[in-house]
Amino acid sequence: MIFWEIAKRNIRIHMLRSTLAMLGIVIGVVAIASMGILGNSLVSTVSDSLKSVGDSVIVTPYTGGGGGMGQSGGGGGIGGGSSGSLKLSDQNFQQIKRVVAPNKAILVYLTSEHMKIGVGGDDIVATVYGLPSDDVPDLMKLQAGDYNNGNSGCLVGPTFAKDHNLKVGSRISMGTDGSKGTLRVTGIIEERGMSFDISTDNAIVVTQAWFENTYNRNGDYDEVVVKVKTGDTADVKTAIEKQLNKRKDNKIVSVMDSKATLSSIYATFGTVTTFVTAIGGISMIVAGVSIFNIMMMSVNERIKEIGIMRSIGTQKREVMSMFIYEAAIIGVIGSIIGGIFSVFAGYAISALMLSTIKYLFTVANAFSVGEGVCFGIVVCLACGIYPAWQAANLNPIDALRHE
Repeated sequence: MIFWEIAKRNIRIHMLRSTLAMLGIVIGVVAIASMGILGNSLVSTVSDSLKSVGDSVIVTPYTGGGGGMGQSGGGGGIGGGSSGSLKLSDQNFQQIKRVVAPNKAILVYLTSEHMKIGVGGDDIVATVYGLPSDDVPDLMKLQAGDYNNGNSGCLVGPTFAKDHNLKVGSRISMGTDGSKGTLRVTGIIEERGMSFDISTDNAIVVTQAWFENTYNRNGDYDEVVVKVKTGDTADVKTAIEKQLNKRKDNKIVSVMDSKATLSSIYATFGTVTTFVTAIGGISMIVAGVSIFNIMMMSVNERIKEIGIMRSIGTQKREVMSMFIYEAAIIGVIGSIIGGIFSVFAGYAISALMLSTIKYLFTVANAFSVGEGVCFGIVVCLACGIYPAWQAANLNPIDALRHE
């Protein structure tokens, strides 16, 4: 097609100008697509880290203004003090179990403890969780060893094990100078990452019985985790609040719906991704202005040529198509190159900021690259329409007289 060839000829004649215009489009596409890749990868990272707790409802003692009153195992009230002194009573736990049935409610003890690893090891402080042995598999999986079924064993998180060179069979002296006995590592927990219920990556998990005997704790729990297999987490949260927080001026528990919290986190990341992508879009708009300027220059330089074409019978739409083809060539080539470079940019961003590229090749990221490429082409075509229309509507007589 002759007008297609003329458009290519004009780009070749003004190669430097056309290349600079393409470079602007490349930068714009890379900015948009790489920001989209970063946002998608962040969401995927958080989603993977929190996927194990998306079905949980976490119940903790109420610590808001006014001081909720939890009842202790002996019937006395607990409240009015610091948040660290507030606990959930066994009565509270039984109420939660009844209201969430048939879903499972798991009691959790929590403390910090001094300990030594091996003979002559340094004294360290770490988090210790006390859990019912039968409920441990519902909260975590093991990467090595077996679940702890005895009071002399414990499970350790992967970060804790790595930092202190622990293996299955290693021993930990609990308390200052081993005053609280020695525990043998029976299993190493799989990495759980961020979590709303319990953070075990850098912690020790012991049996409920060992925790109660060692710390003289019985029926005053730090939190209760409900694993929701039947029904919706929001309904479970509402049921617990209705049962335990009947009086608005005397609340007993705070209840967190992990699924709702996850949705809020994802929405926030979505907003951030949209914002940074919009910032990248600014560079595309700048590139579009450059395309518009180049096309206007091309029209002004070829007014006499346009006049000759129009005088020998070339129609307006044919003249217009010639300039639109020119804008399209610049836009398509620049956008495709930008799309290719954005994959490399996404690789670099993922490796540097997230320390992993496992989330790079996903459908969402492919969509972000395609979105950047399409936006670049559309911007080029849009910025070429007015110059093309102006060229097509030049008066042939006036164009022929132009010097």
